Amino acid sequence: MKNLLLASLVLYSISLYAQKGKPFPSMSCKTLDDKEVVLPLKGTGKYSLVGLAYSKKSEELLLTWYKPIYYKFMAIPDKNSLLADEPYDVNLYFVPMFTGVNAAAAGAAAKKMREGVDEEIQTHILIFKGKLDDYKEALNFTSKDEPYFYVIDENGVVVYMTHGAYSDQKMGEIEDVIDEF
Repeated sequence: MKNLLLASLVLYSISLYAQKGKPFPSMSCKTLDDKEVVLPLKGTGKYSLVGLAYSKKSEELLLTWYKPIYYKFMAIPDKNSLLADEPYDVNLYFVPMFTGVNAAAAGAAAKKMREGVDEEIQTHILIFKGKLDDYKEALNFTSKDEPYFYVIDENGVVVYMTHGAYSDQKMGEIEDVIDEF
């Protein structure tokens, strides 16, 4: 029993880091106002933070990331605060993925997001419509019910990956990776 538990933990750990060091695959997306953006963004001299979700349940968990990661990496700090940090210079995108028969719902979902998501965050939401299989293997999706979050360097290479709901520990790990840059 102990060996089975240990083997499961090792495989889980390997799966978290299996994507690290590999290129993020090209992904053509649309902004909520229907402009095309191709991920990963290369040649910007910036790291990119990309959150992906490809099921209703994983999309709900991706929502747990919106405000904390936006305010940590994108919001301009209050200049009058003694505790104000320098703002990070990163690209940030949340990407709900509409695949298969769900691709038809992408337009209605984009409209709902335009109406229900803070305007500040809307510019960081991209919609993907297409085939999941190419990305599922390349990005090591192992659970459709969890969102996946990637830190991608300026050359389009994944330097960190995590999945699941937001946590302070995951945020700290992402911040450590960005601070190393």
